[in-house]
Amino acid sequence: MNDMLAPVVLTCAALLVAPAAAPTAPSVRLPPVNAKADYQLGGSYRPPHGVRVVTRDRTESPASSAYSICYVNAFQTQPGQLRWWKRHHPGLLLRRHGTLVHDPGWPGEVLLDTSTPTRRHRIGGVVGGWISGCQRSGFQAVEPDNLDSFTRSHRLLSRSDNLALARLLVARAHHVGLAIAQKNLAGLSRSARISIGFDFAVAEECSEYSECGSYRRAYGRQVIEIEYSDNGRASFTRACRQHGARWSIIYRDRDLRRPSSSQYVYDAC
Repeated sequence: MNDMLAPVVLTCAALLVAPAAAPTAPSVRLPPVNAKADYQLGGSYRPPHGVRVVTRDRTESPASSAYSICYVNAFQTQPGQLRWWKRHHPGLLLRRHGTLVHDPGWPGEVLLDTSTPTRRHRIGGVVGGWISGCQRSGFQAVEPDNLDSFTRSHRLLSRSDNLALARLLVARAHHVGLAIAQKNLAGLSRSARISIGFDFAVAEECSEYSECGSYRRAYGRQVIEIEYSDNGRASFTRACRQHGARWSIIYRDRDLRRPSSSQYVYDAC
């Protein structure tokens, strides 16, 4: 495992969702490369021995003993939060013929409408507030999920819509001193990644779907890979063999349960 990378200073573009007073972002610290990691979105617990990078939901406290990444559901509603969105921001929920557009793979998650600059600005205000909250809680980075929501939008949203919102979120994260991850959406080129400003990638199942090469070309070794146990161990084993010395690779149960559950699964290369 390599040591923590030195801080790097990143310059912000004009901020639409953060105060405009500071033109330059504070230093951001990137995750240690190829460090043992854990993915704790189903609830926090004491990290396994040797873990140096931990991802937790924004409603949880960061892991005091590890580099901590804050998860936010940035392009869809979080399960259990749909009522809040309906009450406070009903115009930001994506609708098709008047009906809310749900993620078919995750019950309770409704896509956010990134189709116009005004809506993106408003979504950025909400999610940007969460990102600032991550920084106040003590996280070092943020992981905005569902960048690929446009692929489930019945063509109501486009890739460029979501990448435009991503630029706003990157600006907010850097403004408050957090590194920020690209979550999924294999195929983003290195030049696009640099243009948007993502610092590292969190790639779910890139070995299962033969997408890891895309992340390697865009991010080098700054990748955290998660493979899931409901696919069996083959993809995880292959990932460890092929690039286990390159970046962090985690093997988890799909629902990311706590160790107290009989269905909890965790392994790392």
